[in-house]
Amino acid sequence: MRKYFILALLLLPLMFFGCSQVGTIEEVSQNLNNYHITASLDSENKTISAVEEVQIQNNTNSPWEEVCFHLHPNAFKENRQEFYAVSAGQEERAYDGEKSYGKIDILSVQENGQEQTFSIFGEDEHILKIKTQNLQEKGGKTSLSITFMVTIPKVNHRLGYGKHTINVGNWYPILCVFEDGEWNMDGYLPTGDPFYSKMANYEVEISYDKNLSLASTGVLVGENTEYGVKTSTYKALAVRDFALVFSNDFELISQNVGSTQINYYYYDDETPDVHLKTAVDAINTFNELFGTYPYDCVNVVKTNFLHGGMEYPMLVYVSDQIANESEYQNVIVHELAHQWWYSLVGNNELKYGFIDEGLAEYSTALFYDMNDGYQTTKSEVIGNALSSYLLFCDVYKDVYGTMDKSMNRNIKTFNTETEYVYLTYVKGLLMFDSISDVLGQKRMNKALKGLFEDYCFQEVTPEKMIESLEEHSHRKLKNYIVSWLDGSVVLEELNG
Repeated sequence: MRKYFILALLLLPLMFFGCSQVGTIEEVSQNLNNYHITASLDSENKTISAVEEVQIQNNTNSPWEEVCFHLHPNAFKENRQEFYAVSAGQEERAYDGEKSYGKIDILSVQENGQEQTFSIFGEDEHILKIKTQNLQEKGGKTSLSITFMVTIPKVNHRLGYGKHTINVGNWYPILCVFEDGEWNMDGYLPTGDPFYSKMANYEVEISYDKNLSLASTGVLVGENTEYGVKTSTYKALAVRDFALVFSNDFELISQNVGSTQINYYYYDDETPDVHLKTAVDAINTFNELFGTYPYDCVNVVKTNFLHGGMEYPMLVYVSDQIANESEYQNVIVHELAHQWWYSLVGNNELKYGFIDEGLAEYSTALFYDMNDGYQTTKSEVIGNALSSYLLFCDVYKDVYGTMDKSMNRNIKTFNTETEYVYLTYVKGLLMFDSISDVLGQKRMNKALKGLFEDYCFQEVTPEKMIESLEEHSHRKLKNYIVSWLDGSVVLEELNG
């Protein structure tokens, strides 16, 4: 029996949007920017020294007099004013003992072998701006070389080290997205996943103590050890980001799903086979539902992390702070769903977090109906989500008086992390489930597969998502979905 009732506006006429899947990884990679990073980890002092060479092409109709890069490690600096990684409410779980700080120092910049002018922008020094003369016209190309050093803080975070691991996520200067005639320079926030990046090709050569094990984005293409130092080279075509995790404690088990190798890196785990099977089940399920995972491997990595998990291309974190077995498995499934919704079909996570988080949550709910043995079902997940959402709304209104229930807004407009979670994860899940009620499950699955095919290796906005879902479902959905996004939809829990 249905667990909720929806009052929505009338549906507007059908809109058509004709896009097809971009192509294979090899085809897509021909038109992307290229990063080549040579780096060295000092595991004793917790620093990374690196040179990043970026080949950039201006594919827009706007002249670029400068290019901008995010400097995400500076979110871990002391005395940040606006853009920071750890909120006051998270500090106890994030830090073991006293606070620790990190940063990124830009040492030099060259363009095509010549020293180039650069500046660090913002009170929190979160943007690197580099002047360039070679990107004034569409099709213009240049090569930049950035020498930098990262100081890794002692914190259980995307970038940080703890008892078991050294997490190296969001660690290098990454090109901002140029959109609507300007560079998107939104900064790091402690809420959600405040990142937005385009597909690019990576080759990362990393040197580190030979006693460490390494899980990384990409495929290992070369390795050697000399004088106690191991150097590993990884390549990844058509990915949005590049992350690594080091540990002295890792054990590894693997299993293939088609042409993809699933790796589980773990420590202190009495049932690693169970967790590898969860990952295998998830990849099999999402291959069937949405489209085949195109990369050669994906790494599920247990790690020191204050949140439940974190997604990167070809690599996901799973927090070692999760004590509940079913929740641990749920995080594995959710983070692997992000390989489809974020990694392959991208979106601006600062503005439209409900897209990738809502789809990942909904995909996780679908997983339970397609896999026995996980002690829950899609209907139970939806019922629990609705009950908790309605309770949150009641409590929120008691505290604040009113509540903005709109979903289509910037991450910085949310008052708390909890509010963000309920309006993106939970309400996003309920929205996609309600669309399946309108369409029927078979037609909904077809529409999601079509959305994946339309925007694989690209980025989707709410408008494009609606157009794609309408096209592939042959149903009028725009006004219905907008009522969810603008907060006008009414949700009520029914008895029975």
